[in-house]
Amino acid sequence: MTKLFATRLALVAMMTMLVTPAISAQQGDETPPPSKPGKPINTGDVLSGELNAMKVRDVKNGKRVATYQITSEPRRLPPPNGLCNLETGPETFQLVTSTDAQAAQLKSFVGKEISVKVDEIACASDAGQMSEAVITKWSLIRKQ
Repeated sequence: MTKLFATRLALVAMMTMLVTPAISAQQGDETPPPSKPGKPINTGDVLSGELNAMKVRDVKNGKRVATYQITSEPRRLPPPNGLCNLETGPETFQLVTSTDAQAAQLKSFVGKEISVKVDEIACASDAGQMSEAVITKWSLIRKQ
């Protein structure tokens, strides 16, 4: 019985010695390099990314309406907005549809890569907005 105990104790001690350096190497104090702010986007620039659709409640009448959002690389908005209080700038952009025709136009592109020409953009400011920035005036660019 003592020999079995000694053998198991020696095995556990050896495993501990082998595992300890690997664990301490993983727990290094390496901090990831600071991420750089995204490239700037100005009025007239093109924003490309995947189009997503979400259903949200309308504030006025409480009905569920479709809201469209582009997910893209981080971008820096024109001053005074800048990074929208984010480290790298906004990555999600809500497309505000002003007409039913614009909504119908976007509906066919949900889940696909699209490009829009940005005419008016700002940081999201309303409570409950799903996106980090809002594009209020835009036009869809057709890919050839």
